[in-house]
Amino acid sequence: MVGLHLLFVLFVIAGGFLVLRWRWVMLLHLPAAAWGALIEFQGWICPLTPLENSLRRQGGQAGYGGGFVEHYLLPVLYPAGLTRGVQIVFGFLVLAINLGIYWALLRRRRTA
Repeated sequence: MVGLHLLFVLFVIAGGFLVLRWRWVMLLHLPAAAWGALIEFQGWICPLTPLENSLRRQGGQAGYGGGFVEHYLLPVLYPAGLTRGVQIVFGFLVLAINLGIYWALLRRRRTA
């Protein structure tokens, strides 16, 4: 489940690069990127986090508090923890990366 969660985060951030190769991926990526940015802007916890915690408890392990990014990624990037400001920055990064990719896609489409 952690692997699936990480793949979703990576898809949200950089899935637009797949759209440059396979346009149909846009149908999956746009809602995923919008959801990922919305989670960060609103300070929500991704639904995969409670599912992951539930599966951990069923397997005899302890769950964890907070979200996936806060639990797995921030200790590496920001040892002090997740702040609201960091979440907003993450949301803008998701938007900026993907807007740049889709802008390049539109430019490429217009010149073709």
